[in-house]
Amino acid sequence: MTAPEGRGIAGFDDSSTFRILHVSTGNVCRSPITERLTRHALCDRLGDPLGGGLIVESAGTWGHEGAPMEANAELVLADFGADYSGFVGRELLDEHVIRADLVLTATRDHRAQVISMGHSAGLRTFTLKEFTRLVRAIDPATLPDAHDEGMVERARALVRAAAALRGWLLAPSVDADEVNDPYGAPITFFRSIGDEINQALDPVVTALTGVSARD
Repeated sequence: MTAPEGRGIAGFDDSSTFRILHVSTGNVCRSPITERLTRHALCDRLGDPLGGGLIVESAGTWGHEGAPMEANAELVLADFGADYSGFVGRELLDEHVIRADLVLTATRDHRAQVISMGHSAGLRTFTLKEFTRLVRAIDPATLPDAHDEGMVERARALVRAAAALRGWLLAPSVDADEVNDPYGAPITFFRSIGDEINQALDPVVTALTGVSARD
């Protein structure tokens, strides 16, 4: 069976939106930071992160259901001027993977866990740093123009292009695609992870939207 474009299982397709799902372990450190920094970057470029139909969520493979994000994660987001309020942790469920157009994980193990859930997730699941590396190799001119064809079509084309490159553009080292877990670490380590995530997200959000970050 061929999965419908943009979704893992029929019945969940919505051509007007593009869902980005960030996945880590507990959904209290890395994936909340990545989720909220993605939203912040979209606001910076678009004014309204939902204006282009992009929806950003997160969950954890061993998610602390209902838990707030770690206090140090909130401090990191505050450093970037990103909104950390109202966050509630979630355990990764089948429905989250089914509805996602793009799944970005903190590590290769998380990626493997998402793919093992099925739902035709393999071609739309990457580690964050892996996706960044692939996106950097894609000529933006080959993607649909967000103004003419819509941001959702551009985002879906970006995922297809990245999936096609995966076997050709390999990681330079075993750890190159990993974002380490700062859980329980001091704020200095959290901030280094926040910087790492933010740097990885910048080219991704630019490629998704066709709009560069403001100076």
